This record gives sequence, C-alpha cells and structure tokens, in this order.
Amino acid sequence: MHPIYGFSIVQVLWTLSFAALLVLLVVLLGRERYKAFKWFTIGIVLMTLRLLVSKLLYGKMAPVPFYELFIPLSDLSAIVSVVVLVELARRAFAGLGRRAWIVGTLALLAVGGVVLAKWGPWPAWKTLTAGTTLAVLGLMQTASQKIELLSNVIAVELGVLVLLFGRRFKAAWRSHTQAVIIGLSTVAIAQMLRDGVWQRIAMKAAPQTQAELDHLIGMREKLSNANEVVFLAVVIWWIACLWLDEPGMSVDAVSSAGALQSPAAPRTAEIAEPESE
Repeated sequence: MHPIYGFSIVQVLWTLSFAALLVLLVVLLGRERYKAFKWFTIGIVLMTLRLLVSKLLYGKMAPVPFYELFIPLSDLSAIVSVVVLVELARRAFAGLGRRAWIVGTLALLAVGGVVLAKWGPWPAWKTLTAGTTLAVLGLMQTASQKIELLSNVIAVELGVLVLLFGRRFKAAWRSHTQAVIIGLSTVAIAQMLRDGVWQRIAMKAAPQTQAELDHLIGMREKLSNANEVVFLAVVIWWIACLWLDEPGMSVDAVSSAGALQSPAAPRTAEIAEPESE
C-alpha cells in the first residue's frame, strides 16, 4: 500500500470511485436517463451504498453485526444485477421474436451454468447447513458470489451479442444502451480476470516466511487495485456517454422512448467487498 501525499492507493481509489458514482447518479437523474434505465439506476444506488457501508462501518463495529448488514445488501445487489441485464437485453433487442428470445436466453444461461459449476470452490454443504448464524451468513455470501459470477458471465455474453448484432436492433453505435452494456461487460471481464488470476496464484502459493506472505498479500492488493481502476474508467465512460444525447435524438425523445418501453434491471461490480488488512 504505497502512500500518495499521505493517502494510500486504496483510499484514493475509494474516493475517486465514490465521487464518480455520485456524478453518475447526478447524470442519470439530471438528464432523466433513469426513465430509460430504471433498474440500472437502482443498481448504481446499491453500489454506492455498499461502497459507503464498507468504508464507514468495516472495522468500526463487531464482525458479525457488520456482515449481517453487508451480506444481505450484497445479495440484493447481486439479484438486481441480473434484473439489470434483463432490462438491457429487452432494450437492446426489442422486436426480437419470442422463439429467438427463448433460445437465446437458454443458451446464455447454459453457458453461465457451466461456468458457475466449474469456476471456484463450492463450500461443503454441511458447513452451509449447520444452522448457526455464521452458517446462514456463509450461505448468503456464497449465493451472492455465485449470482454475481453468473451475472458477470451473462454480461460478457450480452456484450458480445450487442457488438455483433446491436445495429440491427436498438443498440447501435453511440446508443446509451450499447454504452451501458459495453461498460458492464468490461467490468465483468476485469472482475473475472482478477478472480481467476488470484485463484491460480493462491493454489500454487505456500508462503514459508512473513516476507513471502506479505508479498502474496501485496499481489492480491495490486489485482484489486487494477480492478478498481477499470471500474473507475467504466464509470467515467458511462458519465460521458449518458450525458450526451444519442445521435439524432433530443433529451425529451430519449426520455420518452425509455418511458414507453419499460423494461426490467443493474450490475455490479464488486467494488466494496471488505478485505482484511
């Protein structure tokens, strides 16, 4: 953790991310983009709240009460992230036939299910069903992590589909829908890369000294910081894209279009997951 004028990199990234999320909310509300992206806006609110809770309360209250507050919030955020993808898919591919919707949805879920089954360890069922408070929290945390992983996989798949076929539907170049989806896909790729690299490192790591352990912790911190930088860049991208009107459309036209199409759901990035020092 290298200091920058008295602040650590983690503190600087937290401050910039929190400020960027607040600016994004101002853009969504002030430019009335929330009318077209209701669930995305809700998701950004939950991200901001998780970030604030982790900063203000982590380490300042007992661990169990803290996780009783933070883990349900993470579960809610993960569920909303899936709903956001439904909202964006409905906007991006409006006019697609029912059969194509069913086939496409099943294909996306099939790929997501395979990744979910193969990616990362699953805790022992006896541990999750022990009936204690810690077991319940562990079960809820596992659900949050797995739902978010599924959301990340589907976000990447949706991003690829938008790049390939978006112009034929409602996600053409420079459209707000495409900008939001590409941003979510980028965040999802960064998170999965971070988790995948860390899993490989952790599996091979066997620190024997304090110096080796410190080096391992430092590598994990660098991976997390890199992920935060990507997230911050995406939020800035969203701010710029959503501030500007779509080509050939006024602000009122964009708002009306969103009001007429009332879709379904945001995502998220796991930017506020507390870690032990």
